[in-house]
Amino acid sequence: MKCALRYISFVLFALCSLSVLAQERKVQHRPFIDERRFHYGFTIGVHDQGMHLQNNGYVDSQTGDQWVAENDKQNFGFSVGVLGEWKLNNYLSLRLLPSLHFGSKHFTFRNLATGREETQDMKSTYVSLPLNLKVAAPRFNNYRPYVVAGVNPMYDLTRKKQAKLRPKPFNVYLEMGLGCDFYLPFFKLIPELKFSFGLADILQKNRPDLTDPTQHIFTESLDGASANMVTLSFYFE
Repeated sequence: MKCALRYISFVLFALCSLSVLAQERKVQHRPFIDERRFHYGFTIGVHDQGMHLQNNGYVDSQTGDQWVAENDKQNFGFSVGVLGEWKLNNYLSLRLLPSLHFGSKHFTFRNLATGREETQDMKSTYVSLPLNLKVAAPRFNNYRPYVVAGVNPMYDLTRKKQAKLRPKPFNVYLEMGLGCDFYLPFFKLIPELKFSFGLADILQKNRPDLTDPTQHIFTESLDGASANMVTLSFYFE
């Protein structure tokens, strides 16, 4: 959350700085690019995957072990995708963004009875198909700020068997974000910061893939897990 607030503060500071610098009218680059009904482009970016774990205080009746787990590190990944945008009117548009997200999450498990710790690196490759509504301000000179909101179904292609925790492959995320169109002489550059919040419990409770019975305690120690993601993208049109 603190990291997300830093991202928001940085973007707001950048937008405010632009508004101070752009007090006078300047020559507009690509003045008719927004008149097209359909816009196409591509995107690259970085993201931070996260997962909130709900510990339940489970104690093993035979050993007395009590494990707690947390997603304790930020692991930045890489995102790439294509952009299709349909202009509804001068201020509203629908965006479809087929994307791939390559990243990982790190978990630490701590035994409260003995103090022993174990870890897990969970690598993920998400295929996503977000549908967003974009609400843009009027263009001034060569920039135009906007906000977006929508839904994003994601599917994880790289779930690992025999892991301490295993997530369900499919989830739907609620998304919101903000960005700014920068009109350059030969193309439009669009930096965007977006926050995605998973709507489902993705913890896989049924674990027939585990052959070691002692490994079940890590899943039994949790009531559920919810995923989230912060993405900083750069679109090119």
